[in-house]
Amino acid sequence: MIYQSKPLSAGLYFVATPIGNARDITLRALDILASADVLAAEDTRSLRKLMEIHGVPLNGRHVIAYHDHNGAQARPRLLGLLAEGKSVAYASEAGTPLVADPGFVLSREAIEAGVPVTSAPGPSAMIAALTISGLPSDRFLFAGFPPAARGARLKFFSSFADVQATLGFYESPKRIHRTLEELCETLGEKRQAALCRELTKRFEEVRKGTLRELEFSLRDAPVKGEIVLLVDRGAGEEASEEDVETALRSALEKMSVKDAAAEVALKTGLKKRDVYQMALKMSREDT
Repeated sequence: MIYQSKPLSAGLYFVATPIGNARDITLRALDILASADVLAAEDTRSLRKLMEIHGVPLNGRHVIAYHDHNGAQARPRLLGLLAEGKSVAYASEAGTPLVADPGFVLSREAIEAGVPVTSAPGPSAMIAALTISGLPSDRFLFAGFPPAARGARLKFFSSFADVQATLGFYESPKRIHRTLEELCETLGEKRQAALCRELTKRFEEVRKGTLRELEFSLRDAPVKGEIVLLVDRGAGEEASEEDVETALRSALEKMSVKDAAAEVALKTGLKKRDVYQMALKMSREDT
């Protein structure tokens, strides 16, 4: 037995579940699933299977379905059980609840009702993809699933053109080629990107290249499985030498040459080595 079954305090517990490999579940998540008075899940079959794999018994507990199509009906029942002092564990179909998941309204209404809400963190497809993409991870924006209609999609993608962060999208295999074409159109085909699919599963794959190179690679080789598409930030306007010097002087007043160069390089998009040499020269001139 790798879990501990012990009484839980009343409240709502959001439980992150594996995005592929069942062994990615955390011990605390198993403890909560074994101990909660009530179990709720986006996909009841997936949760039952996960619990069976890890030997966590239901012990007569029913698993209440809670998803996009029945939230309005299921939510009052769950909130009623919470009001009775029950501990309720909610698990998404895969990954972290509330991230591209129907749990948000349940969380908000539980908080409004004064119910303690906590999280048993764990797997996230977005974070897993970011980790292995090779793209900047200092700042990122999760954009979720693009809309379906072309006009709305183009407007949606265009809204991220000036965002100085790595962009993350979830997309289906049927629409990923179309998405890459539209991103080439709205963000520019030379942006670096990473197409990550079937993360933590047997056929995990990461394709890297420009948006156009990825689009081209799918023309004759369509993909299957769940996809996370990451897109690098735009280059932005190139900072002038005067702007760089001003930023460096300000940074050098409160940090070392190395740290000042790193900060200004990140803000301007310039090579750290070049900015470091400039900062070093300015530092020597001021001494």
